[in-house]
Amino acid sequence: MTIPATPPIPRSPGRSPESWRSHVEEVLTRARNRSRLLTDAVDDDDLVRQHSPLMSPLVWDLAHIGNQEELWLVRDVGGRAPVRQDIDQLYDAFKHARADRPSLPLLGPAGARSYVLQVRDKVLDVLAESPLEGRRLLDQAFAFGMVAQHEQQHDETMLATHQLRAGAAVLDAPPPPSPVGQPAAEVLVPGGAFTMGTSTEPWALDNERPAHDVDVAPFFIDTAAVTNGAYQAFMDAGGYDQRLWWTAAGWAHRQSAALTAPRFWERAGDTWWRLRFGIRERVPPAEPVMHVSFHEAQAYAAWAGRRLPTEAEWEKAARWEPATGRSRRYPWGDEDPGPQHANLGQRHLSPAGAGAYPAGVSPLGVHQLIGDVWEWTSSDFGGYPGFAVFPYPEYSLVFFGSDYKVLRGGSFGTDAVAARGTFRNWDYPIRRQIFAGFRCARDPAPGEVG
Repeated sequence: MTIPATPPIPRSPGRSPESWRSHVEEVLTRARNRSRLLTDAVDDDDLVRQHSPLMSPLVWDLAHIGNQEELWLVRDVGGRAPVRQDIDQLYDAFKHARADRPSLPLLGPAGARSYVLQVRDKVLDVLAESPLEGRRLLDQAFAFGMVAQHEQQHDETMLATHQLRAGAAVLDAPPPPSPVGQPAAEVLVPGGAFTMGTSTEPWALDNERPAHDVDVAPFFIDTAAVTNGAYQAFMDAGGYDQRLWWTAAGWAHRQSAALTAPRFWERAGDTWWRLRFGIRERVPPAEPVMHVSFHEAQAYAAWAGRRLPTEAEWEKAARWEPATGRSRRYPWGDEDPGPQHANLGQRHLSPAGAGAYPAGVSPLGVHQLIGDVWEWTSSDFGGYPGFAVFPYPEYSLVFFGSDYKVLRGGSFGTDAVAARGTFRNWDYPIRRQIFAGFRCARDPAPGEVG
């Protein structure tokens, strides 16, 4: 099954309420079409099965999407009677660990589909009647945008569940475009202050706010994510067996988890193969490496004589415009993502090689900072100066601290509605089922920068 192409997201400044309504309906419909594709692609047995203790059954994700939509849009924004108040506890992500969810009395496939349809019908009524102003949750349709992003985030989670699923391939999509030319290996990002985060994006979430100035020392950053071929060189050099490249925490995890290669890779003779959505294929050397943990990324960077960029460095490389000193919305400018800019929205089922999206390059010449693979940074997840919870602590605040590392940029499975230049993702440094890779950075050598 192939997902339709993701249309560009219209610009937000100056929207009328009617324009907001049209935009909201489009992004909600796009998210629901994707949810249907991911759940209709498998039979009912696969929908209720837990394919990994790291993931929920697909049927839980589907009903959870509907429950969040009911809580925020039907009950809170719409002020309407509950659709299914009796199931709230079952679909509260903080009350039940993923590994425990299959044992809950969940809605079955037919019940979950009926529930989300019933909720959506009521949401469209609420959307038609809402003034979309006069309350922060309503201003510029924030609550609707939050719910659309939430569904797309769970769609990417369900896509990761498909990657963990055993059995024949059920998803299909054309390959991403081929590279056009070969980018330089690295570029210098000049030192100085830039504006990080945002105070103006209408659907930006609380951890992206507020905009604030950050002073960054000069650094070099790779123009492209580390490839499978480059990562294999690290493996061939004994990178997984040499303690000196790993931090204490990374080495302990490498040993306890018996890591020897990226997840889903296996070796047959002299050839490395991978499993991608039910298809066994040779590992393509020019594609960004994927399904590696923060610890593996950090070890590779040390072996290569480099390091992971900080979150601030990543964002400056992605958004800073040298000619004006301002921060763009995206690497290519302020235009919303289109298929020419980045590999987003599950249009393809793999990342693209470096140089495949020349229209998306940053002013400094850094490629594919948005889409393809999430990129690990060296930064812990925390709030910006002046951070304020909105609209609930469980979205960001409860995750702040050194347990989580920040990832930036989105993947081929991230929708454009959640792929801003300011968007922040986070996960445990041991996680590998997510569509994560990395690029490296380095400090200038003495005398290298005037």
